[in-house]
Amino acid sequence: MSAKKKAAAKKKVSKATAKKKVAVKKKTATKKKVVATTKKRAPAKKATTKKRTSKKRAVKKAPAHAGANGMLEFEPYKEKRGEEYMNERQEAHFRSILSAWKQELMEEVDRTMHHMRDDASNFPDPNDRATQESEFSLELRTRDRERKLIKKISQTIDRLDDHDYGWCDSCGVEVGIRRLEARPTATLCIDCKTIQEQKEKQMA
Repeated sequence: MSAKKKAAAKKKVSKATAKKKVAVKKKTATKKKVVATTKKRAPAKKATTKKRTSKKRAVKKAPAHAGANGMLEFEPYKEKRGEEYMNERQEAHFRSILSAWKQELMEEVDRTMHHMRDDASNFPDPNDRATQESEFSLELRTRDRERKLIKKISQTIDRLDDHDYGWCDSCGVEVGIRRLEARPTATLCIDCKTIQEQKEKQMA
């Protein structure tokens, strides 16, 4: 084999290796670009997920609008001089209070049922399960008391329909507008209620 042929073969080999080096450099450059773009895009996804979770938490924590004693706030009744006790205006005033209170309690029961249905999950950790069960049992006890209160409110509305509302069941005197506004389901005047509470303390 002549020297010219050997030189030509060496040039071909060097050209082939140079082409391979250029191709490898291009591949590594494209890989670096892809890695850089993926690294830049990754934190954007995390930011969106954080925003979504924060919105969900804000919706859950949002409290229900209610006044004192779990009732909707209302404007106190303004009595007029010489006004007859438990006239049509007063009955309409207390009917609106009782109806709004009943509606608020029923909505709260519905919210609790939806909350328990949505958040019910089988936690693998027994401590988490115990915490969830204690929270649910507390909510159920609260809703049970409210269910009894709804029944009492319905009975009070029936008394309004029979025009028997606002009078003491024990002595028959007026219960009073301000006492009924503080406790619309009251069936005893303040004196009879005090005597009843004293008797309960003595029996306990």
